[in-house]
Amino acid sequence: MKSVDAADQAADQTDPVYKDRGYRSHGAIAGGVLLLAIGAWLGIDALIRGEGRTPWVALAGLFFAVPLVIAYTLRPAVYANEDRLRIRNPFRTITLPWGAISGLRSGYSNEVFTQDGTKFQLWAIPVSLRGRKKAARRHAQQVAADDPAASRVRPGAPGATHPHTRDAGDQSMDDLREIAERRENAEAAQGEPVVRWAYEILAPSVAGAVLLAVLLAVG
Repeated sequence: MKSVDAADQAADQTDPVYKDRGYRSHGAIAGGVLLLAIGAWLGIDALIRGEGRTPWVALAGLFFAVPLVIAYTLRPAVYANEDRLRIRNPFRTITLPWGAISGLRSGYSNEVFTQDGTKFQLWAIPVSLRGRKKAARRHAQQVAADDPAASRVRPGAPGATHPHTRDAGDQSMDDLREIAERRENAEAAQGEPVVRWAYEILAPSVAGAVLLAVLLAVG
């Protein structure tokens, strides 16, 4: 019996207490995969069939462009758990304990503010004006159908509760606001913001840019 209890305790220690909730832009991921496929096709063709400086220019172009495409399409993500918000933007990763956040704002972009007034954009949760217009049309249809739940809230407004009157990005921001309000005073959610530059993206891109500039300058 004791051995079983010990095994259960060991399993509890290895499993994460809080799992991250992830937010990403599926449209950006699809676009990034398409751009990488086209770039790989053109670049590899130039490397194999190119003559003279063409293979070197193609190689430099790939080193320069591929990290940038990854940075702006595949890399952006937002992860949230009960203790902190982790924002993975194109060139930086920002870790914010909930206690360090003063608010989240949705306008023409989605942003988070820290207690000292620093602003960080949430690249992985883009604002879709088209999506908001669709949500507004659905809201109008629900009001026209005398839906009491829809008539109490303005479409796109923070706090709108009807499941069919919110754009996906706005709903994601509502989820983050709910966690922030619930956990802002929790002891485990206190701390200072941590910002780390994505050198794995910056280094190859800068190297490719320098090599490309040298090749073009030499002529």
